[in-house]
Amino acid sequence: MLSAQPPQALCAPAAVPERVRVAPAGQWVSTTSGRFAPDGFSWMQAVCWSYLEDTYRRTRGHGPRKVGETTLRVAAELARLAPCRPGVDFLARVLKLSERTIQYHLAILRESGLLAYRSKGTRVSGEGGQASEFVWIIPRAFDAALHLVTRTCERLVRALTGIGDEGRALMKRLAKMAQKIMRRPRRSRRSGTRSSRTTRCTPMGGSSDGSSSAGGTSLPPESKLESGKRTSPNPKKSKGKVRRTLNQTGRRFQLARELIQKVDWLRGCSVARIAWVIRDVADAGFSAEEVQAWIHFRGEPTLVRRASGLLATLLNGAHRLLDTQEKRGLAVAQWHAAEEAARRHRIQSVRQRNERFDGDWQAPRSAAVQRMVAEAIAATATPSTPGEALPDLAGPQDLTAEELQVMRQTAWAEFMHGDTSLVTSAVEVFGRDAAESMYGTALVQRVLGLSGHSTLMSLGRR
Repeated sequence: MLSAQPPQALCAPAAVPERVRVAPAGQWVSTTSGRFAPDGFSWMQAVCWSYLEDTYRRTRGHGPRKVGETTLRVAAELARLAPCRPGVDFLARVLKLSERTIQYHLAILRESGLLAYRSKGTRVSGEGGQASEFVWIIPRAFDAALHLVTRTCERLVRALTGIGDEGRALMKRLAKMAQKIMRRPRRSRRSGTRSSRTTRCTPMGGSSDGSSSAGGTSLPPESKLESGKRTSPNPKKSKGKVRRTLNQTGRRFQLARELIQKVDWLRGCSVARIAWVIRDVADAGFSAEEVQAWIHFRGEPTLVRRASGLLATLLNGAHRLLDTQEKRGLAVAQWHAAEEAARRHRIQSVRQRNERFDGDWQAPRSAAVQRMVAEAIAATATPSTPGEALPDLAGPQDLTAEELQVMRQTAWAEFMHGDTSLVTSAVEVFGRDAAESMYGTALVQRVLGLSGHSTLMSLGRR
């Protein structure tokens, strides 16, 4: 029944649809000229119409030439998805097609104006990606060919309100075709035909054959059945696991994977890119250890911006210099020796640092300081008599020139190691003037300039 619409709302008489190809800029929801399909079945009718009328204009020199049977299979799977966000690997697994074939037919549907991007998929190296999301689109040519009447709609761009008598027969045909395609079960790997072999057991209620082909058979004696085991006259020889021999490309990829696992600054790189970078050394027979030895002697990098480019620079000419197995073995041995020496040096450095900062107190090297320490220890060891007054120290004038020189050297040495306790204690006890007379004006000024900070800090020499 024709809807009550103004005469100008009816589409023009149907003509032979011309072949079209939608440019990539028009394959988005915001730029498409078609209307949104309300459901997958309505969209499948438009796909079937494009298949019957052959409306796709091919521009590539490879791939499918038109909307064909495989395109209909892909479209039927897309019509079942809501939202329409298919992964290429998912469609390839469900339809038993290659990923390249799926990509070809998705491109045909987009270029025919039947699909539009809502969001394009992304790729993240090492983490996978997100599939593209599509919207079912019904082209304007379909509405014109079937004499459909539409009105403006905010949700669907244009909504269907009626159909002319000229397009009813074609619409009925497209509906049957779309229903048949969407009802068609998916192909399975197992064949649906039953085996033609005869049953081994006798059916219930009677025998399977009137006569036996073996004639009168007698049962074997029980003495031959007591073990229950039967040895074959021709036992099968179990074949060991045959290791697959890698070709040239396989060796490159194998070496690339090993280097990505062993070299820290190659983590996260593409295996294919690293395989291309190391193609020369891989073809020359280098192992992962030999490549690491060469990188060690070229110099370990400290700042890596593009790992593949740095690796290509470091490996330049390696296959020409280390052209024999003996040279590569010597390089590996020297690399291992250098690694062992570096390990021992690290252990010795840590041990010395621990002994320096965390170990027991050691006696000073200066004889004067040792004498002062011995006197202080002796004074604390012998308790003073009650009421005995401690001797007063008037100032640095009571010290000899040699003792002042030793004290200044000791204070400077401790200051360079970050300890300012000698100078600060002298300032607190004797005052700044007396401390400057004992340790010098320059040292006292530096120590007081750092009074707002910790007395234990690391100072470097310039």
